[in-house]
Amino acid sequence: MLLIFPPIAKACEPPAGIARLAGALQANNIPCRLWDANLEGQLWLLEQQPEADDTWTGRAWRSRQNHLAALRDRRTYANPGRYATAVNDLNHLLLMAAKPLQAEVGLADYRQSDLTPVRSTDLLQVAARPELNPFFPFFQQRLPQLLDGMTTVGISLNFLSQALCSFSLIGLIRQQYPQIRIVVGGGLVTSWLSRPDWQNPFGDLIDHLIAGPGEGPLLALMGHNTSYCNSLPDYQQLPLQQYLSPGLILPYSTASGCWWNRCSFCPERAEGSRFLPLPIPQVLAELQQLVQQYQPTVLHLLDNALSPALLQGLIKQPSGAPWYGFVRFERQLTDPQFCYALKQSGCVMLKLGIESGDQAVLDRLHKGIELEMAGLILENLRAAGIAVYGYLLFGTPAEDEAAARRTLAFVQQHHAAITFLNLAVFNMPLFGDEVADYETELFYEGDLSLYTGFKHPKGWGRGEVRRFLRQEFSRPPEIAAIIRRDPPQFTSNHAALFVP
Repeated sequence: MLLIFPPIAKACEPPAGIARLAGALQANNIPCRLWDANLEGQLWLLEQQPEADDTWTGRAWRSRQNHLAALRDRRTYANPGRYATAVNDLNHLLLMAAKPLQAEVGLADYRQSDLTPVRSTDLLQVAARPELNPFFPFFQQRLPQLLDGMTTVGISLNFLSQALCSFSLIGLIRQQYPQIRIVVGGGLVTSWLSRPDWQNPFGDLIDHLIAGPGEGPLLALMGHNTSYCNSLPDYQQLPLQQYLSPGLILPYSTASGCWWNRCSFCPERAEGSRFLPLPIPQVLAELQQLVQQYQPTVLHLLDNALSPALLQGLIKQPSGAPWYGFVRFERQLTDPQFCYALKQSGCVMLKLGIESGDQAVLDRLHKGIELEMAGLILENLRAAGIAVYGYLLFGTPAEDEAAARRTLAFVQQHHAAITFLNLAVFNMPLFGDEVADYETELFYEGDLSLYTGFKHPKGWGRGEVRRFLRQEFSRPPEIAAIIRRDPPQFTSNHAALFVP
């Protein structure tokens, strides 16, 4: 079996999904190959000299290998200006290389003419004409060797930015290798299949679509015993020295779903995702094995929110490597000694969904966050030396302009404890429990869209929110400094590397 991670996603760490699948397949004596077509495809496209001859393109082209080397050098992350130049030049080169085919390729996104990944007819269109994809020559060159002896291809489709390239690749395989069975899973496919109105438009193109964790269904498709799925992820077949980071960032997931699972308008809850954690002793043992085997620069724990029990386990049995991940504002973090213990366990950064600085908004959204406690936690993490990547969500139905200003005041009050910020505008899940309470309108035109527009009950629409963020929220010098600190393109995936 050939497991593929397609373009485009941030190529700074190996794909965790296909590594986990590979471990399960090989534990059941099923041979498999791994292909990170995302990383390899971006590196290939960077070697295609663009037609444009303007000053920026020429300079970037001549410096491309130096820029790649810089992103793999830890010293670059002590020089934000050098880092930004490397990232912006490489992003520009990808854009210029794909431009003749009316595509926009970047380090973190992909667009193709007027096609959209939320419309099944567009995905079928790119599958019918794979030669119009800028990666087509690369796909055509690599597939004969990779598919030699393979009977099945598994494609991990997680993000909208991967969808158009994934279907171009699927179309090419279907045209030139009709005997190959095609299986597609991943986060985006899981979201599609969770739609209550789902009717598969890809039946003639894809043999099997898999929702949720894929180990069991994939083993069953391969005709093997499904009783042994929880095996150590296998990253060995991936080009671990080529990722765009200084040393290996090793991703690892301890659970699927979210242990809290109570937030209003949560896409996970709208999709009915269950919280399925691995046993904590298994997690701690696997992390130590992976650290010993791969010697990563940092561990990226991928969970929607690391559980309090797991944080306790990481303190008692550290992995031996620096790590970062998403957590909630839990009461255990109000203890300064607990935060210091997390730091001693290797924690360099925590991602925290602050969401709002207005208590009434947080209560309406069932976030389970008390602002006074959140402020104390932020200060405890600062004192312990743990960086904070904070997430704010504006434009929820519970918010108005006054509430947004209270968020601004909260961030100003705790700016010294917030290292990075992500500012997001609220998207309403199309099939959430709450959507019936609002007057909805078209958001994305497409039968695969997962979100709906809505008329804000307080007149606090997307335009007003964006204007507030641009003209008011981002203006105070202490907040502007946090926003400027965010790594371009790679954002939270590289942020921990900037922490001293």
